[in-house]
Amino acid sequence: MASILRFRKLCYVEPCSSLKFQYFETPKIENRDEGGVGSKTENLLEKKQRKNKNKKQHREWRCIDSCCWVIGYMCTTCWVLLFLYHSLPATLTGFPVPESPGTRLKAEGLTPLHPVVLVPGIVTGGLELWEGRPCAEGLFRKRLWGGGFTEIFKRPLCWLEHLSLHNETGLDPPGIRVRAVPGLVAADYFAPGYFVWAVLIENLAKIGYEGKNMHMAAYDWRLSFQNTEIRDQALTRLKSKIELMYVTNGHKKVVVVPHSMGVIYFLHFMKWVESPPPMGGGGGPSWCAKHIKAIMNIGPAFLGVPKAVSNIFSAEGKDVAYIRAMDPGVLDSEILRLQTLEHVMRASRTWDSIVSLLPKGGDAIWGNLDWSPEDGHSCDLAKKGYLQTSGDTNFNNRDENRVFQVKEPVKYGRIISFGKETSQISSPQLPRHDFKDLPHKDSATNFTSSCGEVWTEYDELSRQSIRKITENKAYTAQTLFDLLRFVAPKMMQRAEAHFSHGIADNLDDPKYGHYKYWSNPLETK
Repeated sequence: MASILRFRKLCYVEPCSSLKFQYFETPKIENRDEGGVGSKTENLLEKKQRKNKNKKQHREWRCIDSCCWVIGYMCTTCWVLLFLYHSLPATLTGFPVPESPGTRLKAEGLTPLHPVVLVPGIVTGGLELWEGRPCAEGLFRKRLWGGGFTEIFKRPLCWLEHLSLHNETGLDPPGIRVRAVPGLVAADYFAPGYFVWAVLIENLAKIGYEGKNMHMAAYDWRLSFQNTEIRDQALTRLKSKIELMYVTNGHKKVVVVPHSMGVIYFLHFMKWVESPPPMGGGGGPSWCAKHIKAIMNIGPAFLGVPKAVSNIFSAEGKDVAYIRAMDPGVLDSEILRLQTLEHVMRASRTWDSIVSLLPKGGDAIWGNLDWSPEDGHSCDLAKKGYLQTSGDTNFNNRDENRVFQVKEPVKYGRIISFGKETSQISSPQLPRHDFKDLPHKDSATNFTSSCGEVWTEYDELSRQSIRKITENKAYTAQTLFDLLRFVAPKMMQRAEAHFSHGIADNLDDPKYGHYKYWSNPLETK
């Protein structure tokens, strides 16, 4: 804290010449021959002192002041919490630690039976560097993702460059190799103190599980599912590992526990392992029945995640939007010229795995402009609180503080609405969108990236096109993909070769044997 305050003082200390006049008395100059020059000098010095004093008093509060105070408060809070953490006992008197499930089940005599395979989801698995550019010197086999994330602050642009994939192939850029961290440590903790699988691994260990009967199926979550096999043979290695655990554990079938995107990744694996080569693993139609006892999905993303839509469009979700609302200039380029979201969007749009999380099933599953499955199931907490406290149905109550207001129902079938009114007005009032007539690039009105600006695919769109696709427009889960193909054509052309988001009309159609349908439960048996 003291160093921060000293830094702030150095930033705003007055020049040395003015300090001399403020704190040191200037000797009087007496020269009768100059006709009162000494008194004139004193008057000038006094005026300058008063001017400097007034200037110091009226100095405005600037951004650097806020930054210094915030950093000081954060450092002080961390030091206080660190001191309390080391000074307080592990267990406080009167607050017994609850018994863990593993300890309780061990006391009941539970022992390991079936081997367990854990499949992590998106962004939760660690990634380490095996080959990189000169800016990544000293990071060989160091974690770039999952861990301390210290490299974000040391060399952010270099870090983003190495986490990005090739924009056309979806694989490694030339001269860069980033691979998944192997073993249980790959996804036990996302960051220090932020556990993912650590608690489950610890409780399984308490009843007797260990490395021979528990495995973490780590993979590079940035790649499309089939590309994990093409580049790393991740599916082949998972197949071999399950077969080995099956044999070495008394021919006991494995129990698979996938999480989030890992659920559809393992769904892809089950179709791959039973499909004939070269596209599949050649395990035969009975491989899953022979080797897998059960699958327990945690937070499955079978039908997609609406949050993935905003992530692709603007690299933000609800949590990031809160930060931008509180201080919009920090993440954008107005103050520090960080261009954070532009950098993140440029990197994340090379990750084909995000496209696998887009909503599947179209309007039949997610609703259209006027209907959605959420209709009639509102979770308005304010309305619930009023109905519970009022205790009656008297709508003629004149109390202004308790007046019952019926809000316009939210139309959740509109996955994207540009403008609040657009999300509420009736569908006949909405303008129709036709992407065929829109110019994709216009040299007269096109955005041009100036020196230091971050290039994204938005820079290839004309202002006229952006205005026409956003003004009072709403998009459903069906028309959303037309919008994505227009604003991010390279990403969608690459990713749609690996994923599909529709509903099958006839599953006996031979086309559904292609791997792009394997991760969609609506288009696979």
